Amino acid sequence: MHILPDLFIQNIGQLVTVAGASQRPKILDGMNELGIIENGAVVIRGGNFIDIGTTRRLEKKYPRKGTKIIDAAGKVVLPGFVDCHTHAIFGGDRAGEFVRRIQGETYQEILKKGGGILSTVRNTRKLNTRNLAEISGKYLDTMLLYGTTTVEIKSGYGLDMKSELKILKAIRQVKKTHPIDIVATFLGAHVIPPEYRKAPNTYINLLCAMLPKVKSYATFCDAFCDEGAFSSEQSERILKTAKALGFGVKIHTNEFKDIGGVSLAIQLNAISADHLDNIKQRDIVRLKKSNIICVLLPGVPFFLMKDIYAPARKMIENGVPVALATDFNPGTCPSENMQMIITLACLKMGMTPAQAINAATINAAHAIGTAHRVGSIEAGKQADMIILDIQDYHHVPYYFGMNHVETTIKKGRVVVENKQLMDSPY
Repeated sequence: MHILPDLFIQNIGQLVTVAGASQRPKILDGMNELGIIENGAVVIRGGNFIDIGTTRRLEKKYPRKGTKIIDAAGKVVLPGFVDCHTHAIFGGDRAGEFVRRIQGETYQEILKKGGGILSTVRNTRKLNTRNLAEISGKYLDTMLLYGTTTVEIKSGYGLDMKSELKILKAIRQVKKTHPIDIVATFLGAHVIPPEYRKAPNTYINLLCAMLPKVKSYATFCDAFCDEGAFSSEQSERILKTAKALGFGVKIHTNEFKDIGGVSLAIQLNAISADHLDNIKQRDIVRLKKSNIICVLLPGVPFFLMKDIYAPARKMIENGVPVALATDFNPGTCPSENMQMIITLACLKMGMTPAQAINAATINAAHAIGTAHRVGSIEAGKQADMIILDIQDYHHVPYYFGMNHVETTIKKGRVVVENKQLMDSPY
């Protein structure tokens, strides 16, 4: 008995499967392997990939009468991007601070004057759950248009029990209504709010008390262990408490200064350490011996007009698993475009296009615990993929600052076609 596919995509110029790393992230030479099939085809049924191969082989194997067929002749097909580090739920913007920064003020100077994260906290606290969900949904719409099909969203712009829970409830609400898969992370340890500046330990106590109450809303707990945020000791107490409660652990660290965040990540066996712009060689060697994914965010130093980027090439040469993400947020990277992040990874961090694509798909999926389901085009995995109107995968970073996505397919359904959002069944 022949299986009748729901969707058959044929004549794909370059089918970039990124296959073979669902159990462990890609490292070393594997970062340059994309599993490309020329003149490829993909068969989808029930929201999953059921077969991948050449068009010649698969068109003989599956009947097409009654099947939706997409001809991708001369196009490039990739797995949907996995944006594994974002703050895509907040109120207001910080365009005024952008103007101040291009006139010479630093991020830290603005933060000390009550701007930065604290400005967004004030704007976010004013909004209700429905408002926040609506705003976030629009950001996710843009992500879909640019090819992102799975995203991690952090809280962290509430910084009190009521507001943090409101943000997490908004994430849950948008998760129910939007096609993009969402992984939620609790980031109450984003920065110490002004009302606790003179009593930081009181806020640490509050965070630890929050953790049991937010456990049902978030998969991971994150902490910003860096200059101007939380010390290594403060971060350790928060993350140890979270781990004991069953959270996965993440850490923002070494964005501005090395204050021991990498050591803490290794000690706690964090799933990821993120930013790492100011990492030393000795810590790269130590990370090689861990299972930690290094999530690099080149959009941040680019937008902050900094010259220091995470040493991605050195990390890859040392066998450290590297992922990429936008860090989409209103202050340090207001961009939802993973294609642009791939360009920056190549231009500013020395990654090859193949390395950057692996980092933005399967390795990014490992960084949020979803690689068994998404991040590559393989039989049995969820049918998340994008069709790009380019002839070669090298064109993703080469033609920069534009959207190459022609079609986005999520769980086997076309949700973006010809760069226009379709009516969503979700």
